[in-house]
Amino acid sequence: MTTTAYEVAVAAEATLGEGPTWDPATGRLLWIDILGSRVHTYDPSTGRRTTRTTDQHVGAVKPRANGGLVLSLRDGVALLDPDDTFRWLHHEPVAGRRANDAAVAPDGSLWAGTMRYDETTGGGTLSRVAGDGTATTLLTDVTVSNGTGWSPEGRHVYYIDTPTRRVDVFDYDGELPVNRRPFVSIEEGAGYPDGLTVDADGCVWVALWDGGAVRRYTPTGELDRVITLPTPRTTACAFGGADLTDLYVTTARVGLDAPHPTAGSLLVIPGAGQGVAQPAFAG
Repeated sequence: MTTTAYEVAVAAEATLGEGPTWDPATGRLLWIDILGSRVHTYDPSTGRRTTRTTDQHVGAVKPRANGGLVLSLRDGVALLDPDDTFRWLHHEPVAGRRANDAAVAPDGSLWAGTMRYDETTGGGTLSRVAGDGTATTLLTDVTVSNGTGWSPEGRHVYYIDTPTRRVDVFDYDGELPVNRRPFVSIEEGAGYPDGLTVDADGCVWVALWDGGAVRRYTPTGELDRVITLPTPRTTACAFGGADLTDLYVTTARVGLDAPHPTAGSLLVIPGAGQGVAQPAFAG
């Protein structure tokens, strides 16, 4: 089924909007502009918005279990306390490399991806950063580390390295991913897989960069829904709202010669499905 029933939640001109994340503790949606070095919040119940500028490019922002935020930044993973105190949790600067997308695992660790600014093949990683700052490299030889998400029962983890045009799936043992294999492949001409989220039915929603769409795949890899959007660079998606039924989609303007008016905005598809509450970072 194909639908186009979207709304503009936040009209914006983000260079590279990414990483929508619902924070149930505050009733706000968090999202970022990676290349604009901005962290945004949006409260759908009031329409209130906030913007915070970071000192370097920000790849992801997630809520923490004890309040505040965890930030995946160019030079590593940092904590922002409720009183706005900033401190590095895992500082690992690598020249020419930046953060790109992250997700919180069922155990509360942050799975943080990286990539080279010049998108050198194999120049990125995926690492697990625990609440105490201990970092474990999970994957090397990654080019553009992107969407990561767990099945509702926590037995599988889905992962995207965008240039492969695939969503892969691993078995998950509670700490590490094992037994990697392809889940779905995106055909030529349909765009590239970027961010993803997993719903309560175990279906995987994938935003397609240069595809202007979000696709829903069943747990067996069957395509069963397509949401078409007016701007081509759809980057990531997540369920939000008090009942987790609204699908929020981030978009980008970077590289577009004649961007659509919605490019760089935060979009929403009300009542798209049923999301799953995401864990907060345990640090």
